[in-house]
Amino acid sequence: MKAPAKQSDPKPDHHALGRALGIYATDPLVGAGLPLWLPAGSVIRDELERLARDIARGDGCVGVHTPVLGKRGLFERSGHWAKFADDMFPPMALGDEPPEDQLVLRPANCPHHAMVYASRAHSYRELPIRLNELAPMFRAERSGVVSGLTRVRQISLDDTHVFCRPDQVADEAASALRSALHAQEVLGMPVDYVRLSLRDDGRGYLGNPGLWADATDALRQAAEAVDLAAHGLSLVEAAGEAAFYGPKLDLQVLDGNGHEETIATVQLDFVQPERFDLRYDGADGGSHLVVMIHRGTVGSMERVVAALLERYDGRMPLWLNPIQLRVLPVSEKADAVARRFVDELVAAGLRAELDVEGSLGARIRSSRERRDYAFAVIGEAEVADGSVQVTDALSGWRGALPRERAVAILAEAYAGRADPAWPVPTAAASDSDGVIHD
Repeated sequence: MKAPAKQSDPKPDHHALGRALGIYATDPLVGAGLPLWLPAGSVIRDELERLARDIARGDGCVGVHTPVLGKRGLFERSGHWAKFADDMFPPMALGDEPPEDQLVLRPANCPHHAMVYASRAHSYRELPIRLNELAPMFRAERSGVVSGLTRVRQISLDDTHVFCRPDQVADEAASALRSALHAQEVLGMPVDYVRLSLRDDGRGYLGNPGLWADATDALRQAAEAVDLAAHGLSLVEAAGEAAFYGPKLDLQVLDGNGHEETIATVQLDFVQPERFDLRYDGADGGSHLVVMIHRGTVGSMERVVAALLERYDGRMPLWLNPIQLRVLPVSEKADAVARRFVDELVAAGLRAELDVEGSLGARIRSSRERRDYAFAVIGEAEVADGSVQVTDALSGWRGALPRERAVAILAEAYAGRADPAWPVPTAAASDSDGVIHD
């Protein structure tokens, strides 16, 4: 995947790019922190969701769907109410029911997944069970702190919860960490280091210290199994950064200003299995508590799109780009062939558009401004010989290809979430915009 602008360049702003490229919109009548995904943004989000599903499926996860609402009592039992009540939306009363029966928008998805696991009995032989859902959760962010796609009130999270035996924890955590690193590689997002987030001497942690020590050792084993050095990464231990229910491995990134952010995580949880009595029937005939692992690979759709917009200055890689090829006929004489070419691209599963309005130079400039991945010019010569003049705006490649080969190259790259394997260009007379004159 091609590198974006150098670090020394002014950092692009996802707010401005989001507006200019039609990625998302906001409206005061809808409310702050509730972005509206526009068609171009929906394409990017759909591709990210597909990546998340592909990775989850490859790891043996199964999909579930759970409601965004739950009784207050659900989150009281999970511990979220005591820990996050100030960040949750107010409970909704539906009559004169007791407070624990009031409904709230969930601040996390794990209690619902715990209930999915608890819906039937489980044997030690069928574990681990991995439940995946790209699910919304909600935070009552104040109006003064919401910002674009990075601080929102509805978070759409690629969320998987693994229910396993204690002897499976290290392997499952290693698998989750590998997948998180793989996701960032596919996205072209650099990871600065992996943080082992530990508890400190504070009072906000649940569970006994012995369980915490065992869980921490399992995460260290997972990091060793992944061989972080082979990825150019180190493991840094940080006390006080753990979740309230267990230690975690976090993928950390640093921006140009030194601001640090977690982009993916693997978290151990022995508190919720205890609170919800999540068990399996063991080989010894006894009943045992499972270990719960929270794993995120792609992350939240909102934050990831914001990060990608800024990393690539709005010109997304081929597989993510809303318009993968914009087709520009030089004149009306080439319109019919250009339309057929667009149809062939769409039939191959690609995102292509025909643009006939305005001068050719203006249309080329517009394609560049809209950050299309590539554009193709068809003039009378191209109509005659069945070719197309392609300019890959991200890599700078420019050349003439038979139309069917251009479709094949783009389709293969899209299927593999890779850069197109363009051939070495042949000599051709072209101007500075890549337009081959008739």
